[in-house]
Amino acid sequence: MDYEFEKKWQELLKKIEQNFQMPPDLQGILFLIGVQELGKGYGKFKKDEKLNLMHIAICRLLEPYGYYDFDGNDPDGWPHYTATKKLPSLAPGQQQQLIREAILDYFIEL
Repeated sequence: MDYEFEKKWQELLKKIEQNFQMPPDLQGILFLIGVQELGKGYGKFKKDEKLNLMHIAICRLLEPYGYYDFDGNDPDGWPHYTATKKLPSLAPGQQQQLIREAILDYFIEL
């Protein structure tokens, strides 16, 4: 385990918890990123919209890794991405680690 990565990850979780007064989990962080990328602020979202927001987050997070390209927003303002290469077969722990690394990179960019 990479101690420096885990330290940064825990610091990020602490910041998110302070800002939102709730302990964050991975799905919650993906939802927040999706809302941020949608750019319309927080509001009430239907179940399918919440899933779409998490999908937007995954696409946005993996875009710098070359897995997705941003195509633009649809008339309703929702971002759309195209898969550019197939994701590698990863064990669940490896998938989670890739997403966590991408989340850290995302928040460093902000």
